[in-house]
Amino acid sequence: MKTKGSHNYYVYILTNKNVLYTGVTSNLKERLYFHNNPLPFSKAFSTKYKCFYLVYHEHFFEIKSAIRREKQIKGFSRLKKNK
Repeated sequence: MKTKGSHNYYVYILTNKNVLYTGVTSNLKERLYFHNNPLPFSKAFSTKYKCFYLVYHEHFFEIKSAIRREKQIKGFSRLKKNK
C-alpha cells in the first residue's frame, strides 16, 4: 500500500486536430501507449476518432481531485478547452 501523498493521477486531453478526448489515469505513459496502440476491433472513442496527440495534462495526488478536474474540463465549451 502506498503512503498518503505518494499516488499519482493525471487528467489529460488528446486530440486528432478535430476532436478532443479528456481522460484520467494513474499511469500517463502507459495510458498513452494504449491510446496509440489500441486492441484490434476496439470501439473506444479515442480509437474510433484516432485521438493520439497529447495536448494537455495535469498531475494530482488524490483521485477525487483528478476526477473532479476531469468533469470540470469535460463541462467546458470547445472554445475554453482550446484556450
